[in-house]
Amino acid sequence: MAMHNWFECKVSFEKILENGMQKKVTEPYLVDALSFTEAEARIIEEVRPFISGEFTVADVTRKRYSEIFFNENGDRFYKIKVYFITLDEKVGAEKKTAANMLAQASSLKEAIAVLEEGMKGTLADYTIASVSETQIMDIFPFEANEDKEPDISHKEMSPSKRSTFLKKEVKKFVDSIPKGEKITISAGGLSTTIDKTQGSTPIITSEKGGKYDDVRRVEEDVSTKEDTEASI
Repeated sequence: MAMHNWFECKVSFEKILENGMQKKVTEPYLVDALSFTEAEARIIEEVRPFISGEFTVADVTRKRYSEIFFNENGDRFYKIKVYFITLDEKVGAEKKTAANMLAQASSLKEAIAVLEEGMKGTLADYTIASVSETQIMDIFPFEANEDKEPDISHKEMSPSKRSTFLKKEVKKFVDSIPKGEKITISAGGLSTTIDKTQGSTPIITSEKGGKYDDVRRVEEDVSTKEDTEASI
């Protein structure tokens, strides 16, 4: 079974309503990614074709869903809290373990049916504790044919390789933003703006400052590291 790391990304933009008026909206999306940085890059890539004008990644938070059941006929996503029931032999009593799942459906009733269909074949006993509609607009899992390097989590790498990997992720993310656009990202209580409207060199600013306030430092660090490894 494939392991997923889910991140909820909230995207803010000016939306044109049916009456022609503009209104600022914030829409949540769920993205499968290795890190916060990769989640930010993926959601920008996914929503850019559908949003005209500037948009902001307002927040990125990690979400834990043990299963997501897709249904092409569903137009909404429902959060379902499930209790798995096991027997605690030490005390001779039932033990309940909670798990959150998502089901794509058009109604609460259909969401339960989608979940039950997806749970067929499971050996564990379970009960459904609650079902609630979410505001999630879409979910972007990794596809089997996507290039997902490295295969291991960056947390499992050596410090030097992890540093290089994260720097490359930052650079790749910055490079993915088209010229003429300005993106603001908030994650972990820190807001960072990447501005490509002033010229060929991106301007990166942060509320708290930091090593990567200038993308040229990222490029220099990555290229220096690569040159060093190549000469060994």
